[in-house]
Amino acid sequence: MKITFAFCTYDRAHRLKTLVAAMRAQQCPVPYEILAINNNSRDGTAELLASLAVQPGPPMRWVNEAQQGIVPARNRAIEESLRNDILVFIDDDELPQPGLLNAVYDAIANEGAQCVGGRVEVDFGAHGRPSWLEDDLLAFLAETNYGASSFWIDSDKTPIWTSNVAYDLKLFRDDPALRFDNRYNREGHVFGGGEDVVMFRRLLELRTRMRYRPDMVVLHQVEPWRLHRLYFLRLHHQAGERKGLHEWPDYPRQVLGIPPFLIAQALRHSIKAIPLLALNKPGALRQAMNAAHAFGLIKGKFRRYRSRGIPP
Repeated sequence: MKITFAFCTYDRAHRLKTLVAAMRAQQCPVPYEILAINNNSRDGTAELLASLAVQPGPPMRWVNEAQQGIVPARNRAIEESLRNDILVFIDDDELPQPGLLNAVYDAIANEGAQCVGGRVEVDFGAHGRPSWLEDDLLAFLAETNYGASSFWIDSDKTPIWTSNVAYDLKLFRDDPALRFDNRYNREGHVFGGGEDVVMFRRLLELRTRMRYRPDMVVLHQVEPWRLHRLYFLRLHHQAGERKGLHEWPDYPRQVLGIPPFLIAQALRHSIKAIPLLALNKPGALRQAMNAAHAFGLIKGKFRRYRSRGIPP
């Protein structure tokens, strides 16, 4: 058995030396390689990866993916890894904690999981956590913590993300169509996407044996530009837009592709959010995010109406 420990990267050369060192420090009962997918970085990433690849420790290789975006990069990682047995994904703004690969191997080789995910702990660094950032918003910074016990995942109530996930590569060898959905691509230093949400839901539909392991941990280093209220609003608006564009069905009663109940829903969320925001009450930002998501759905449905050719 062999594991591919992969990350996709774009213009984050300053993080990569520490990241690769932490990946090489992992203990694992079977051989593993490190795979870096460089997505057209412009900051010296290629040169740095070349120098890291020849350093001692578990072998490392890197490739450049010319098609811009996280979806082509993740799908390239899958193709590059198919000859191995397990693919582990983390992000280039994270650090794997000791025991991660041991947990992955045990879940897939011994417990029979086909997909396994673990904890993502948010690290705010020197800038610290903003006072307005309530606990229920941490998930939108990728934090994942479902407790101290392992369990089988059988619903969308406990999703696992590509910030810390591993796959039995037989899933992708047996089904060449099972790949990250390019409709949810994001390019460069932008937010949103949702490609891992769609993959998780697809694996649920396929009744994939998915496991949560609390001993599989990464530390997510949050960049300061994400620690603003506007980021959360734009993130939720974009998620709504993509959902309206690609997922929501058509309804018998629509105006310009938009069901009237959706407009009413967006207005209700907005009316609830305004006094909470004005008085700086707890839950104000979360309610405003609900409104942003609803307006995103409206925009997505309208875009779909104008396009006409986009399938449900």
